[in-house]
Amino acid sequence: MEALSDVTRMRLVGGNVALDFVNSRSGPPDGPPDDDVLTGYLDVVAWSRYVGLATEVEAASLRRLARDDPGAADEAFADALRMRECLDEIFRAIAAGESPSRRGLTSLRDAEVEALSNAQFEGSGPYEWSWRRDRSLSRPVRLVVHAAVDLLTAGRLARVKGCGGCRFLFIDESKNRSRRWCSMEDCGTSEKIRRFVARRAGR
Repeated sequence: MEALSDVTRMRLVGGNVALDFVNSRSGPPDGPPDDDVLTGYLDVVAWSRYVGLATEVEAASLRRLARDDPGAADEAFADALRMRECLDEIFRAIAAGESPSRRGLTSLRDAEVEALSNAQFEGSGPYEWSWRRDRSLSRPVRLVVHAAVDLLTAGRLARVKGCGGCRFLFIDESKNRSRRWCSMEDCGTSEKIRRFVARRAGR
């Protein structure tokens, strides 16, 4: 079994795999991202395994496909980055209380149409979409796309927020919708320290 790549250092705080996919880039709350855990297709596979979208058997199959056809893997990686940019634009707008662009929504719709054309109904009622039989390199991103559409159409969009200390997006599950940080252990603590230092300096 191959070890997971550096994706294991990223924090899963989004509350939805589509937001965690957007959060695979980090940085300050304003401005461009300054770090990216996805540097190639194998990182997409490792991320998919890390967040639970793929079993180890499925991840191993994707790694074999990527080794057998590097060109197709590069193309699938480029598609993944384009979709991440699209989701970033859509959900960052929603977190800011704005409407996503029509262009972004159309791109996501088209990606969902393509994703569903590779899915099957499973279960005995209610039925669910499944990509269990999808063996293509695009499978991880198809699952992300479907999660994004589900959040966009049936999720509590008023609870999608941006962290006050970094560029991460998350779903605020607090009762009074008061969550301001992706994680109190990281950005929340950093802000408390910053305020404490500022108060000391003001004395």
